[in-house]
Amino acid sequence: MRFKDKFRRNLTAMLHFVVLGIFTINHQSQAARKPFVNGTWMRMGMVIDEMMQNDQGPPSCKALPGLSPGQTRFCQLYLDHMNPVAMGAKQSLNECKHQFQNRRWNCSILDNINVFGPMITIASRETAFAHALASAGVAHSIARGCRDGQLTSCGCSRMDRPKDLKKEWVWGGCGDNLEYGYKFTQNFIDVREKERKFKRGSREQGRVLMNLHNNEAGRRAVIKKSKVTCKCHGVSGSCSLITCWQQLASFREIGDYLRDKYDGATEVRVNRRGRLQLKDPQITIPTAYDLVYLEDSPDYCVRNDVKGTLGTQGRPCNRTSPDVDGCNILCCGRGYNTIKAVVKERCQCKFKWCCEVQCKTCVKSLDTHTCK
Repeated sequence: MRFKDKFRRNLTAMLHFVVLGIFTINHQSQAARKPFVNGTWMRMGMVIDEMMQNDQGPPSCKALPGLSPGQTRFCQLYLDHMNPVAMGAKQSLNECKHQFQNRRWNCSILDNINVFGPMITIASRETAFAHALASAGVAHSIARGCRDGQLTSCGCSRMDRPKDLKKEWVWGGCGDNLEYGYKFTQNFIDVREKERKFKRGSREQGRVLMNLHNNEAGRRAVIKKSKVTCKCHGVSGSCSLITCWQQLASFREIGDYLRDKYDGATEVRVNRRGRLQLKDPQITIPTAYDLVYLEDSPDYCVRNDVKGTLGTQGRPCNRTSPDVDGCNILCCGRGYNTIKAVVKERCQCKFKWCCEVQCKTCVKSLDTHTCK
């Protein structure tokens, strides 16, 4: 679609925030004065209900968990954005659990400041997915918040009319503000990586580059899956007027797209010049839409508290499935237990005049399989 091509061509000309000029001058000195915070801003998605939906108003930026010095400064300048940020983090955590519910790593959310526990410190493809999905969640939430009038510094989308839109159709409905959502998310999330300085070519610097790449992939997923939506207006469905606008895809569609990118993620390494390069030069070079990772995934089969993996023992599995949810794969070859249960449920229901539904009680046996 030409809209997306134009978005990519004009990426550098998008909306810039006043904070950028201030922050560029001061963020390094601010970071030098403050110790870097452990944990992750994604924890905001776990505490939103108790911290942001109460009658006491928004919390102070210092009370929000996991913010780096630079993110705290953004919070102070854009305090009304923090509720959509937290909502974006929350929907990304929920989507992660949905996408991986039947896999060895089921997006285990732990109640600590790292959200995923020590696992998030490993530069694996699961970490790559988590960063991309979280970035997408915030971009999605901010773009929608602009459209709904929740934020003071943005409104409906001002994206140019697509050239392939029919001339008689009206362009100007209140669209989701993808430009603003992209730019704010880029600044808020990426500053955490940019304020950290490591030796060029070091493993730590490689992890920073990996995070930045996957953050960008998440934001681009939101743009790529968006679409032009139109609505008819007129008497008795005459459709005498058609209005069109830019609209976000559902977050489930974005989650499905990023899960596919997870399955095709590319292993990279950092070179001496401080750039990411393919570990296997025979593999296709990943685009800005693809996910990259530095380390192999840990063994999710067995519980390991040091690495933050919970294992698959006791997890329900599908005995007949050859896929990742099947007992053979999910249980890692350990076998499975079968529990027989008798379930009573209403069946053969009929409507009886007047106003009564009569049902029989059916009894059936169910087999439940869990990993040993």
